[in-house]
Amino acid sequence: MSLLETKGLTRNYGGLRAVDGVDYTLSKGEIHALIGPNGAGKSTFVGMVSGRIPTSAGEVWFEGENITALPAHARIKKGMAYTFQITAVYARLSLFDNVALALGRRERPHVLAALDRVGLADRADQNAGDLAYGHQRLLEIAMGVAQAPRLLILDEPTQGLAESEIAGFNDLIRSLKGDTTILLIEHNMQVVMALADEITVLETGKILARGTPEEIHANAAVQNAYLGTG
Repeated sequence: MSLLETKGLTRNYGGLRAVDGVDYTLSKGEIHALIGPNGAGKSTFVGMVSGRIPTSAGEVWFEGENITALPAHARIKKGMAYTFQITAVYARLSLFDNVALALGRRERPHVLAALDRVGLADRADQNAGDLAYGHQRLLEIAMGVAQAPRLLILDEPTQGLAESEIAGFNDLIRSLKGDTTILLIEHNMQVVMALADEITVLETGKILARGTPEEIHANAAVQNAYLGTG
């Protein structure tokens, strides 16, 4: 059974249709990448999936339940976690308190375990605002991981990470696979090709193509629209 399904998902902004009738399925345990040029509708799509952006039309189904009318906090309780394209950490709070807030309780071993998974356990008492931007991205992932979600949505997670940190990020995502289904929006194609089981390409709010990394890389329409090799 699909973990996530959208049916005719649409979002209009005035006369602009940012997402145009998208039918999409995501299988349990999969790492699925969502790619496309800027303005393709990727963040709007996952915003509707997570409940942070209302739909103009269509439905969102999660584990066989229609959750279209549920607000974001109710979707979190059902097992969704979402990291923003722009970091959403509490700058004046410690890393520990950021993760504890996301978790909803102050269980020190659980909080430290989440920080350890992203390599930040030794900075637990440091204020989040003092972190470099790339480390704030990792903290946000720790906040998502701490919730042990069924679905983890990552919006541009490697933005701001140094090249030396990307390999560690890839290892982290691979370690989550199976227990957690991952929907990844990412512009770094090396990361996408290294991690994704399957890729969906959005262009102007519609699905242009879907397939394995090899199939997407060989797709002429994708090359012309996005990869720049056509």
